[in-house]
Amino acid sequence: MLSLKYLPRTIFSDYFLYMRACFSNFHASTTCLEVDLYNLLYKKSQSEQSTKQVTGAGTRLSSKSGKCRTRRQVCQLILDHFDSQYSQELGDQWGSVRSVLLNPHCWQHGALLNRFGDLAGVQSHLHSLGYHSLVPHSHSPASRSEPGSSHICSPLRCLLPEGVTRLPTQRHRAGWLKQYYLLNAASLLPVLALQVRDGEKVLDLCSAPGGKALAVLQEAMPGLLRCNDVDESRSKWLQKTLQSYIPPAVLSTVTVTNTDGRAIGSAEPQVYDKVLVDAPCSNDRSWLFTPGPQQGELWLRARTQLPHLQKDLLCSALAAVRPGGMVVYSTCTLSRGENQSVVEAVLTSCPGVELLDLEEELIGSLSQHFTFARLQPPLGHLVVPEHGRTWGPMFVCRLRRLS
Repeated sequence: MLSLKYLPRTIFSDYFLYMRACFSNFHASTTCLEVDLYNLLYKKSQSEQSTKQVTGAGTRLSSKSGKCRTRRQVCQLILDHFDSQYSQELGDQWGSVRSVLLNPHCWQHGALLNRFGDLAGVQSHLHSLGYHSLVPHSHSPASRSEPGSSHICSPLRCLLPEGVTRLPTQRHRAGWLKQYYLLNAASLLPVLALQVRDGEKVLDLCSAPGGKALAVLQEAMPGLLRCNDVDESRSKWLQKTLQSYIPPAVLSTVTVTNTDGRAIGSAEPQVYDKVLVDAPCSNDRSWLFTPGPQQGELWLRARTQLPHLQKDLLCSALAAVRPGGMVVYSTCTLSRGENQSVVEAVLTSCPGVELLDLEEELIGSLSQHFTFARLQPPLGHLVVPEHGRTWGPMFVCRLRRLS
């Protein structure tokens, strides 16, 4: 049986890892659909992996360097589904978003610089190549603007290219720290919203592969950072990511666990100052390139189950945070059902929780780099990609526990 660690972080590699991790002891409430989808997933994984090994996926093209690259094939079933849903939810914005999602070669990649490496040297070199900063820099979390202020500054250093330039990926080498982490720059929005301060206890509930945990450690020095992922293989991937960037002395404050995130709130009530829920979701960028209609149908069936999981994870996070502490909920999908609807359901069912506005403090400053959708209901903020600013999708919402 093929290990799910080979799958990208999409609806399969998140939602069904919960199914796999708990497969030997399903709850009575687990539906036949969930079990059926779980089994179908493995069939898909085995088939897809063998196809890639023999023929490769998509059409092989020659690049300028003489190497072959893959042209991704769009799944028409998924595209039709997106057209139907997102034309209603995003209105006129869907046309430009659609165009970007269908063209991976125009996607931009930011570089999160590693403050534990040659920060000054790398930053100087990237500036000479035309890169510019995502947020104004400050030397410590304590100097950041307070909630409600009209600007943001951060110790975190992320540099953005002018066009679609992508830096080479750095390989992991024992005893050597990587200098930068390539990412969709909008994925830093949840970390900026979380506002981690030195000494705080922080829980990253769905942490693998580790990009946001890495960003937290670029932003501050928590007293404890617990990085949790339900799947053991993904937890190992997470550990390798952290070891590639963070020195051992700092890693001593980091704990990696593989617990079902839905159970942490009841097991550790009111323990953490900040909790990040970067929830399993239907990753729209990956969805469009599903290999075939059969897999597309499976994804569409599975999508209806995700909001239940997302709500449970968010409720668990709110139980785990102390009174006065903050929880940030994020996804990388455009879907209202996985974004505002989940937040709305949690606000209705969980007393003593308030929604915190990010508009003046964060969104206004970042609007020079990101394009934000006009959400209805306005429960959170959604970065949508457009040509020239292809960051996103990324939804973020910040909540505070009052009691």
